[in-house]
Amino acid sequence: MVITVHIKNIYYPVLAAFGTPANLLTMVILSRGNCGLSKCISVYMVAMATADLLVMLVNVLMHHIFSYHFPHSFLNVTTVCKLIVFMKCTNLGMSVWFTVAFTIDRFIAICCQKFKTKYCRVKTAAVVVTTVSVLVHLVNLPFCFAFAPEQIINNVQWGFRPRVDFFSSPAGIAYFWLQSILRTWIPFVLILMLNSFIVRRILVASRARKGLRGHVSESQSDPEMENRKKSIILLFSVSGSFISLWLTAMVSFLTTRLTNPAHYRGDYTAPAYIATETGYLLMYLSSCTNTCIYAATQTKFREELKRVIKSPWTLILTLFKK
Repeated sequence: MVITVHIKNIYYPVLAAFGTPANLLTMVILSRGNCGLSKCISVYMVAMATADLLVMLVNVLMHHIFSYHFPHSFLNVTTVCKLIVFMKCTNLGMSVWFTVAFTIDRFIAICCQKFKTKYCRVKTAAVVVTTVSVLVHLVNLPFCFAFAPEQIINNVQWGFRPRVDFFSSPAGIAYFWLQSILRTWIPFVLILMLNSFIVRRILVASRARKGLRGHVSESQSDPEMENRKKSIILLFSVSGSFISLWLTAMVSFLTTRLTNPAHYRGDYTAPAYIATETGYLLMYLSSCTNTCIYAATQTKFREELKRVIKSPWTLILTLFKK
């Protein structure tokens, strides 16, 4: 067995063991609203954590661990396989587009002051998250009809294989191009473009503010600039993590998957296979990094994280003493 397969067998369980509780804790902490973040930002961050948690549960646990290591379980019944494939695509799509929605919200808050009061609201954030979720599910519906059973045993359909008539048809090829554009290239370009506008806006505003405060001592702090700095660090950390971890998957998809739209089943030592699997490893890692980013950049999030982790042990000690 080649080293890539060995790495996957170790990597995915470790990733699930860390990513599942991390995203669950993030959802709980952000939902409590004690992190000093606006309710609007919290809606997007909770949505991102929820999508990342689904990626850990379905994409990593159910597909890469349970289905792979237990090939005769109910997870390999064809109907369940199709559902898992559909959920895998929708989970990744929601994770990507919730990140884009978060970036758009911060862009409007920083660069579009006149539109900020109308858009950066909890109600708008809830509508955006709901709309994105529905559209992602609708776009991925064709995956439910793109696979056929691999074998039939005692009238039970097991496994799945790509339907050649779908994947080799012009409609199927066009659909995969659309999936590539919607899941990678458009979000990638949007995040880069919006962040560049935000950087330019910040530089201009910072110079103007320094000019207005020129007579003030340099040692005196500026609360508004400090708050803006924390918000920008959070945004750039989330965006930078997404771009860096998804870049390999984007390149490998263009170089391998588009030339063979069906699921890649080539030689495990082939460069195309190694590039594709490396892209997946990094792509799934992006569903674990946001918790680390919040803990590193948000003081109140760290405090809430410590409080949530300590609370079960505090309760146990209290009950023990009683």
